[in-house]
Amino acid sequence: MVHRGAPTVLNCVILPTLLLRLSAVMLRRGLLAWLSRVGVLLVVVCCCLSLLYVITCSPHADEPMAGQPLPRAGGMAMPGGPSRPGGVGGAPIGPAGREGYQALLQEREEQHRQHIASLKKQIAQLKEALQERSEQLKGMQVSVENTAGKGTVGDVADDHSHSDLQEFLRSQLSRAEVHSGVRLPSEYAVVPFESFTLQRIYQLEMGLTRHPEEKPMRKDRRDELGEVVESALHALNAPNQGGDKAKASKVYTPSDFIEGIARTEKDKGTLYEMTFRGEQKQEFRRLLLFRPFGPLMKVKSELVETANMAINIVLPLSQRADKFRQFMHNFREVCVKQDGRVHLTVVYFGKDQMNEVKGTLENTSRELNFRNFTLIQLNEEFSRGRGLDVGARAWKGGNVLLFFCDVDIFFTADFLNTCRLNAQPGKKVFYPVLFSQYNPAVIYGSRDHIPPVEQQLIIKKDTGFWRDFGFGMTCQYRSDFINIGGFDVDIKGWGGEDVHLYRKYLHSNLLVVRAPSRGLFHLWHEKHCADELPPDQYKMCMQSKAMNEASHGQLGMLLFRHEIEAHLRKQKQRSGAKNP
Repeated sequence: MVHRGAPTVLNCVILPTLLLRLSAVMLRRGLLAWLSRVGVLLVVVCCCLSLLYVITCSPHADEPMAGQPLPRAGGMAMPGGPSRPGGVGGAPIGPAGREGYQALLQEREEQHRQHIASLKKQIAQLKEALQERSEQLKGMQVSVENTAGKGTVGDVADDHSHSDLQEFLRSQLSRAEVHSGVRLPSEYAVVPFESFTLQRIYQLEMGLTRHPEEKPMRKDRRDELGEVVESALHALNAPNQGGDKAKASKVYTPSDFIEGIARTEKDKGTLYEMTFRGEQKQEFRRLLLFRPFGPLMKVKSELVETANMAINIVLPLSQRADKFRQFMHNFREVCVKQDGRVHLTVVYFGKDQMNEVKGTLENTSRELNFRNFTLIQLNEEFSRGRGLDVGARAWKGGNVLLFFCDVDIFFTADFLNTCRLNAQPGKKVFYPVLFSQYNPAVIYGSRDHIPPVEQQLIIKKDTGFWRDFGFGMTCQYRSDFINIGGFDVDIKGWGGEDVHLYRKYLHSNLLVVRAPSRGLFHLWHEKHCADELPPDQYKMCMQSKAMNEASHGQLGMLLFRHEIEAHLRKQKQRSGAKNP
């Protein structure tokens, strides 16, 4: 028999107990699952950290710096080659290997530091330049803001540029040797003054006339000195505003000007010091004026292509076959072998030695496969102007660059390019000043010691002089030569025709480029003064011969050679008497 109170006891006592046991079992199982999951997660994290450590800290043999093979300890790395013992790709590195590898790493680290330092320096320079530009821009903006309503932006920029120019010109005065001297290394560094009056200039560089004193021949020089004197008089006669007691009632005129001296420092300006008569007999007024030079200005930048600029060398000739062979030797070496863009036109007068000249051209053509030459024969009296005119007009290949030459001329490949660069059709003609050689027998003591021609081409005061009075060698385009009217063919023989053409170009709108050329030489040859010449012409001929013979000092040694020889004999006798 079952009592009614039994379910109540079961529900109140047994059921809670079972629930507690079941909860404990379930809790135990969940905790174990959670712990297992955490453990697995920790294992995975440790493995990842270990792998990351290995990847980060271990050296890579296949990734050297900048893609270059990293040198291995104990030897040089070979790209793509097998690893050597003790290297990166070998077995575990021992203590010695680690030390070597650490040394290499330190070396690489030092290289990186130097590279970084260089980059930092460049960055600093760029920052400095950027800051400077920013300050300039800020200054321009401030100027625009300050002058708002007073003008346009263009006016402000012009005012700013004008003030900068004024500041630069004032700085030129402070840099020039005006108020005080500067230390110079020697007497050769001195920039000399030249003195002048209203009528004359006394100069060390005598120019083409060779006169130590002369009237200012060039218009620009006359205008310069006239402006200087006029500015000085204006300053002296200006109203007294500075309390200068020396400025009294005297009115200065050009007749009060006594003399002046002027000197030009080519990177700074020209200084003028002028002296005027004062009010009293022993009183003078000195005035200093300075004409500063402005900053450099870029005028033009262009690329000049000379690959297709052919030169037609026109050579008038009569006899002198031996000199022509010498000329052709230079022509072969320079024009045929080096340049390759030159045509030769020889205009030969007469028949004597014609076969020798023709044979020389044919030999050159045969030996070097050279076909760019023309031989024109004229059965008439020699005329240099006539020959050059005929040779220039005989060209039918378009507007070619002409080089008028003589048989005594030696030129280099550099001169040919100088000829191309300084002549331009319709704009420029080139008149080079060649270096004229003295008599080699005088230069080198005797004919037995004369070196080959190529070794004689030295530009020094004892070997030759700039032939600035000669205008026979010139480079111009054929179109300019034809348009200017060519030569005066009525002039016979040598001389006169070159000056006539030169003056035609000077009277035209073409720019005449006149400059010394270091690659153009006039070879010495003996000059004959015919007995049939009148006394005045014979004297001029002899003077020209003396000027081309030797330098001033060498001619003096020749003039006094007997005295020098007598002195040497006396010295020898005295030396023999002392040492019997």
